[in-house]
Amino acid sequence: MSALSLRLDRPATAGAGRLIRCALVALAVSQLAGCAAAVIGAGATGVAVAHDRRTAGTMVEDQTLELKFGNLLSSQTALAERTHVEANSYNRVLLLTGQAPDVQSRDAVVDIARKLENVRRIHNEITIAPPTSGGRRTNDNYLTAKVKSKMAVTAGIDPTRVKAVTENGVVYLMGLVEREEGQRAIDVARQTGGVAKVVVLFEYLD
Repeated sequence: MSALSLRLDRPATAGAGRLIRCALVALAVSQLAGCAAAVIGAGATGVAVAHDRRTAGTMVEDQTLELKFGNLLSSQTALAERTHVEANSYNRVLLLTGQAPDVQSRDAVVDIARKLENVRRIHNEITIAPPTSGGRRTNDNYLTAKVKSKMAVTAGIDPTRVKAVTENGVVYLMGLVEREEGQRAIDVARQTGGVAKVVVLFEYLD
């Protein structure tokens, strides 16, 4: 299995039971609008779990890593207040996106991620910039939803196997995919209006 990180510019404290439930519910569509995934029915959840190429244990680990990172960052109040950083994990590969005001703050956030157990790789995509506005973040969620919706109606793509994250107009794609289906997903993201750039973080199966 190989990993690829490629940038493509467009022309232009809960209990274990609750944690497991959240992990399974959020699998394929949590990225559409964050916590909105909680309204997904059991049937849709079952489909996502059945199609996911990760093991059930890895799915739970991914959700756990995201929660642990968020808790650790929040515990460092001063650092959390001057940065806007989110962590997304897929197959124990951690993606950090957002903004930090300076290199020192960015490095401090990355150090938090490095302290997490069971992380295989960290992709640091934190930019040195002021935190984005609430309006920008709302638009990012909308772009993610557009990309995922287009994938759902595109032949040859199983959207439950692709995790899309948008930060400041940049779409990051994660997942365990074959090269052909991965390229289809990349094409969909690149052709979605409003997307400034696509960053590919797939792990390929072939």
